[in-house]
Amino acid sequence: MGRDEELERLAAVVAQAPAVTVIVGEAGIGKSRLVGELAERPEVRGRQWLVGACAPIREPFPLGSIVEALRGVAEHLTGAALSPVAGTLRGLLPELAGVLPPAPESLDERAAEQHRMFRGLVELLAALGEAVLIVEDVHWADERTVEFLAYLLAAPPDGLSVVLTYRAEDAGPEVRALAGRVAAVVVRDRIVLRPLDVPDTRMLAEAILGAEQPISEELAAYLCERAGGLPLAVQELLALLRERGTLAWRRGRWARRAVDELDVPAGVRDSVLERAARLSPAAQAVAEAAAVLRVATPFPILAEVCRAAQPPAGLDEAVAAGMLAEQSGGFGFRHVLAAEAVYAGIPASRRADLHSRAADAVCGLAPVPLGRLAHHLREAGRLKEWAEAADRAAGRASELGDHAEATRLLEEVLRNARLEPARRTEMTIRLGWAADEVLHVPEITDLIIRALEQDPPPRARGELQFLLGLHLDTTGVDQERKCRAFTESVADLDDRPELAAWAMIALGLPTEPHATLPAERVAWLDRAQQVVPAIRSAPHRLFVLGKVAMGLALMGDARWSGIAERIRAEAPGTVPAHSRMAGACWSAGSGACHSGHHETARTLLTTALQISTDIDALHPLVFRSRAVLLTTEYQRGEWDGLRESIPGVLDGLSGGLFERLFADTVAACLLLPAGELDEARDRLRELADRCMPVDGGNLALLTTARLRLATARGEAAEAVADVAGAVTTWESRGMWPVGARALPALVESMLAAGRPGDAAGVLRRYESRLRGLDAPLAPAVLPHAHGLLAEASGDHAAAATRLLDAALAYDRLPAPYEAAQARERAAAALHARGDEASRARAADVLGAAVGGYGRLGASWDLERAARLARRLGLPGPAARARRGPRGYGEVLSPREREVAGLAATGMSNKDIARELFVSPKTVEKHVAAALRKLGLTSRAALGTCLEHHP
Repeated sequence: MGRDEELERLAAVVAQAPAVTVIVGEAGIGKSRLVGELAERPEVRGRQWLVGACAPIREPFPLGSIVEALRGVAEHLTGAALSPVAGTLRGLLPELAGVLPPAPESLDERAAEQHRMFRGLVELLAALGEAVLIVEDVHWADERTVEFLAYLLAAPPDGLSVVLTYRAEDAGPEVRALAGRVAAVVVRDRIVLRPLDVPDTRMLAEAILGAEQPISEELAAYLCERAGGLPLAVQELLALLRERGTLAWRRGRWARRAVDELDVPAGVRDSVLERAARLSPAAQAVAEAAAVLRVATPFPILAEVCRAAQPPAGLDEAVAAGMLAEQSGGFGFRHVLAAEAVYAGIPASRRADLHSRAADAVCGLAPVPLGRLAHHLREAGRLKEWAEAADRAAGRASELGDHAEATRLLEEVLRNARLEPARRTEMTIRLGWAADEVLHVPEITDLIIRALEQDPPPRARGELQFLLGLHLDTTGVDQERKCRAFTESVADLDDRPELAAWAMIALGLPTEPHATLPAERVAWLDRAQQVVPAIRSAPHRLFVLGKVAMGLALMGDARWSGIAERIRAEAPGTVPAHSRMAGACWSAGSGACHSGHHETARTLLTTALQISTDIDALHPLVFRSRAVLLTTEYQRGEWDGLRESIPGVLDGLSGGLFERLFADTVAACLLLPAGELDEARDRLRELADRCMPVDGGNLALLTTARLRLATARGEAAEAVADVAGAVTTWESRGMWPVGARALPALVESMLAAGRPGDAAGVLRRYESRLRGLDAPLAPAVLPHAHGLLAEASGDHAAAATRLLDAALAYDRLPAPYEAAQARERAAAALHARGDEASRARAADVLGAAVGGYGRLGASWDLERAARLARRLGLPGPAARARRGPRGYGEVLSPREREVAGLAATGMSNKDIARELFVSPKTVEKHVAAALRKLGLTSRAALGTCLEHHP
């Protein structure tokens, strides 16, 4: 009742597969009923109906709701041409063993196995043809289920429609953002179920009572007020009123006998309790047992828990009264609100006894539900047994890859149970490793420190110190304590060389934000390299070498190239492929990319891409490799189609801060030559703030673009002050070859700000620091900066010579965008010399610069070159470039579409800003642009319009 519009919307979207609909509302609002009504709609008849629900008490069994939805589809898959990837589902879905291919060989890599399993699930869904997957109560979903849903919605099968339900108040940001990240071709909608108003409440009450005439206005208003507009509460209140005999048929309508006769509290809880009190003792005992068990349970278990005199009769009575219903082979409450109401009414002493009985009873299930067992033991006060059960459940969760559940269980035990020191140490170590795998890392520093204070043996102490450093590194807090923890761990990790090397790398990489001096960082990298021969696993040895090569390259230590050559030679020949091998090539390649070794970077990153693709075409390293390859393409001037390829890379990344920086940086830097200056200014500043603590390489690219834009706008002085922190970041870490990229822009801005002395000083500093380093950018950026200084001092001959030398050096890298900039300035210097030969040469040099800009499609730079040509009386650009970065006109840009998609899910500007790591002001601007381009006046219609807009 009162949901006609919502049902029409739901049916319309589900009928347009691929589609996704999110149904949001509080408990008791009617989400499940709406989904149930959908099955009767003619638009969706004949489709496979796949239904799963997430449970409030988690078991160490990730993807449980997806398994529930798929375990009965064997008959529909007979004869389906499933690939070997689907064989990975045999362990997850043994019910389908008869129709699944043989299980492929294990990859021995958790991330790769998970992605292969996700691919198998999607292939299974695709093989079912037209189907509707319904996942209810996603606010209770485990982390793996949320990850799978995000993966599925990024590219759902053509015939699949997905319906998700959840309570907004209980859903985390990753759940709320699911519908905002679906593919552009997917039809989407977000339906928010509002409380019923008085007319809708009257309609619902009439349907429940079976009345031919409407109920009285007074009763309708009463029900609406007392029930808060919740359909479930209306149903419960009416049931209570009928049981009391306080409804009367008067003058052709239902009414209450007397207003003051009924003092029913608002909501549903007391009405449920009063109804339960009217049951017989046997039925009450069954209801209380069901409330304690919480999930639908077979009758023998229910009977064992309630210990009523006549449990079968009590169960029959509770079902007949509408309190319980048969569900999935067991019995449970129709709705969680009713279960919570009965549970809250059980006295504490009896509640503990019931939980104790429940714990003993569920041990009779096969397999034993460890999560429920641990829950009941804890609520029963049997804490020693609870700790053991929770530990077993955590172990099982870790085996299944459900690290979030393992982390939750272990943390609860360590915080609330009395444990022997050795046991505490062992469980804390397991917690540390589990927590390192989860998306939202809990604060467990105090637990690791507590274990350390109990004086564990040296081996355990070393691992605990390492885990402390790892945790502080992940959470980004207390860098000084992190360094101390890693340093102290090394002494106790002699028999764990892989961990010792890991700690040394954390202390040595210049990308790490601690205050270690560059020479000390190199020393740590050297120590890590010395440990490598003791590491037994070949993939792990190369992985460590990759990190060492990356760190040395960023600091200009020429030894990096020999290490990179070893990695490049060994990694591709390893069988089977291993993600650590791909990671080694990725690390060395990213270091080469930022330090100016553009060609070597491309070779290493291509190798990383090939290895990771061999593991799994959708492996995270596939997209991380593509992201850094975007950077090399930007640096090399390979811009044709570059901007259009960025959204696909971003879609494949997990959304983590660091992983998105490479692609986001390229996208932001391309805004400048495209002439999208306001957008460029905001994005460059936002990304620089994100880069500051974690990534000096992208920071140099962003700083260069920020300075160039600010200088062109007459804001050089402010920009130099704004980027001072960024400059200090890479210089203090010894990343001189990386920071050299920003030197010409920094010198130019200082000159424009009227600070020639500072400009000369920064040039001298870089000349001194780059001397003797492996810094491919130095032969280009140093003469470039010298030419700018000479031009500012009036020495046009020296300026022209230096700038043309710089242009040739840029050509060799290659770096065509910077080469064109150097030639543009050289043309101005040549013309300023005044003689006829120099002016003639200036025209040729400016023509070469214009040609470079034209090939790149750098319209902003072309316009500036045209203005220079007019000022000097030289021939200007013949036409604008047609390739390279472009504006989007009335078509949504990738960022506008992303923001609009999130806004369509109902997220606020602040929530979207947090999700995308941008400012609310930027979100507001993107939403306004999307509304204008789509011809809308409010956000409400975004969801239905986005899929129709290119």
